[in-house]
Amino acid sequence: MEAVVKSKQITLPQNILEKLKGRKIQIIETADGILLKPVENSIKAARGFLKGSRFSTEKYFQMKKEEKGLER
Repeated sequence: MEAVVKSKQITLPQNILEKLKGRKIQIIETADGILLKPVENSIKAARGFLKGSRFSTEKYFQMKKEEKGLER
């Protein structure tokens, strides 16, 4: 798709617009052109990263309790 930019706004194809709608994007100038890259939400991306590991909230609290006992 080709387009001519005549103002401070650009028109994106519908399928790309739907993928990016409501998301923050990063605009990066590269040697090949302009890259529109969605900005990842770091909190959302980190969610569940311990899933499947042997670490749990209960184990975390137990470790903290033990640490407090060692400090005394």
